[in-house]
Amino acid sequence: MDVYPQRIACVASHSALDVFDGAKDEGLGTVAICKTGRDSVYKALNRLIDFYIDLSDYKEMLNSDSQNRLRELGCVVVPNRSMTVYVGYDQVERSLEVPVFGNRRLLKWEERVGAANYYRLFDEAGVRRPKLYANLDEVDGPVLLKVQEAKRPQERAFIYAVDREDLTRKVRDALASGVIKEHNLRSAVAEELVLGAHFNVNYFFSVVNRRLEIISIDRRIQSNVDGLTRLPARVQMGLDINHSMIEVGHVPCTMRESVLNECYEIGLKVLEASRRLEPPGLIGPFTVQLFVTPELRTVAYDFAPRIGGGTNAHMGIGGNYSKLWLGRSVSMGRRIAIEIRESIEQGRPDEVLT
Repeated sequence: MDVYPQRIACVASHSALDVFDGAKDEGLGTVAICKTGRDSVYKALNRLIDFYIDLSDYKEMLNSDSQNRLRELGCVVVPNRSMTVYVGYDQVERSLEVPVFGNRRLLKWEERVGAANYYRLFDEAGVRRPKLYANLDEVDGPVLLKVQEAKRPQERAFIYAVDREDLTRKVRDALASGVIKEHNLRSAVAEELVLGAHFNVNYFFSVVNRRLEIISIDRRIQSNVDGLTRLPARVQMGLDINHSMIEVGHVPCTMRESVLNECYEIGLKVLEASRRLEPPGLIGPFTVQLFVTPELRTVAYDFAPRIGGGTNAHMGIGGNYSKLWLGRSVSMGRRIAIEIRESIEQGRPDEVLT
């Protein structure tokens, strides 16, 4: 690389505030890729953000003017969920002619269907996951159906059912109410229902230090299920309200150390599997979402090959496990900036960018 990155750019959504804050802490410049009408908080933070690229749609970041501006500013793009959903995996992989932190070819592996999907990744890694049903006729017990919502492409509807008949009825109701569409069912996934405590384990693979780190662990706050579960069961039944699990926030949490040991091994297995499936494999942040059952068995049920949405829970205070590796508490956003800065100082930015 002839010209080293000078600034970190990010789609202004999802976990961008943590990324910008971490970049500033490490002396790097920042560029916010904003969508008009969703930019008030970012525009108010001119201490944190050096430059703005204003768009009417996030897809416009692929326009020649936007990409030229990103290159002029010497940017490296840190991908988040909003970028992959609104811009698209293929477009980021093939049409974004700006350096991306991490392995951009792995972004599509957070999907549930297609040749590149996280079930295949977990199987390649030998990581325990829920059993899948090839079709609804195979359902033989409690089940969870994951299906894209009709009106919000970034959100998934979660349909829980006690058996096949219950699932059929609930799918019919969801279609009738417009929560999902018929074509969404073609990419839906039916899993066995696993009960356990849920955790988001936020890992970081450092190319500079050649090690895997656990930076933080968090849990989701979801609407409306968070409100429903605060009500007595009799009231819940009387209201007869369909639940939804829209992610609206996160809270930090810890994990008992005997289980944490297994989680670290899961991270190592996923890392090695990613190298076999999509060389050079994972670079930087990734998240494995998992259940811990009463028998203390871990079951991985989701995956993000990028910065997770829950890392903002540790912004300003640092990830609750980061100090064990770094000797100081840092958020995931700052951990990314540290890696970029150190790779530049060592003349190795090509090893962390694609």
